[in-house]
Amino acid sequence: MTVLETTDATTNTTAPASPVTADSCAGPRQPERRPDGQDRYTISEVVVFTGLTAHTLRWYERIGLMPHIDRSHTGQRRYSNRDLDWLDLVGKLRLTGMPVADMVRYAELVREGDHTYGERFELLESTRRAVLERITELQDTLAVLDRKISFYAEADLDAGLVREVERAR
Repeated sequence: MTVLETTDATTNTTAPASPVTADSCAGPRQPERRPDGQDRYTISEVVVFTGLTAHTLRWYERIGLMPHIDRSHTGQRRYSNRDLDWLDLVGKLRLTGMPVADMVRYAELVREGDHTYGERFELLESTRRAVLERITELQDTLAVLDRKISFYAEADLDAGLVREVERAR
């Protein structure tokens, strides 16, 4: 079966996937964002958009990473498209390995205004350097893994040939 085929569970047969069938390898479909001005998302909706937990979203707000979340008349959090964009950036910064304290500092700098561009630049440039160093480390590690894999592939091939010769005797 290929990625473009499906299995019918009732007959256990394989057939080409219909063009209407969703790609099962793609993961859950992301909901559509609402137009600006109509973009008032509940915390549950933001959980679906971001994959973050409600606890994490509340924690981000508590530590100052997301300090200005609007509230409904009943006190429930209401997020905007701009908040979703910010959470996307925060997610990218997390992937870089940036410490939470630095992310909070970056958020503070953004709130302080344009006069903090230089400090923001330095913070992001420092993170970029650390990411490049990590990439180099990972490439070196990958090279070691590739050498080991090649070694074991050749050893297995050699062992297979030895077994074949022994069987032929």
